[in-house]
Amino acid sequence: MLSRLVRALIPGLVLALLAGPALAAVTVTFYAHPGARVRGGYLLFPHAYVQAAGTLDETGEAVDWAAGFTARNPGPQLLFMRDKGVVLSPDARYVDEGKPYLTLTVSDATYRAIRDRADWWNGPEGWVYDLRRRNCITFIADLARVAGLRTAPEPSMKPGSFLEATAALNPQAAWREEEGTPPAPDIAPDAPITD
Repeated sequence: MLSRLVRALIPGLVLALLAGPALAAVTVTFYAHPGARVRGGYLLFPHAYVQAAGTLDETGEAVDWAAGFTARNPGPQLLFMRDKGVVLSPDARYVDEGKPYLTLTVSDATYRAIRDRADWWNGPEGWVYDLRRRNCITFIADLARVAGLRTAPEPSMKPGSFLEATAALNPQAAWREEEGTPPAPDIAPDAPITD
């Protein structure tokens, strides 16, 4: 009997060893920063941004990237006119203060598509910043769709509310605070965009 049990388990063990654990993965997390604070003489406004971390499957290259879209020249003029926008990487302390709303593991191809789309926002076709119609939330919504997520209606000027509504549309990717860790990804890495 023991011999039959061992023979039955061996193929499963061999498959498990061959499949092995996932050695590399890139996790993309969408955050909102609450703003309404003064730091270093600057008033911090609410903001949305994305962070990617992990390792590319194909090359083993480490990924540590974060980006948000903001006005190149912040100021009161943005209440009345459009201006140039820029994709910037928030500093580590800013990221640490943000609240995660969505997280998912993506394929190398999806990660590259997200980075390419972020680069587009810095280019001649994507650089327009409009506080009410084309802001950090619009940027995050665009990247979330590239990642295969459905997004809440936009435009919005409340990053937290937007990401909360988007998380409700994507429960499989919603950040679960009580667990202290991101949820297991249920989205296919290259899922079609449905919005």
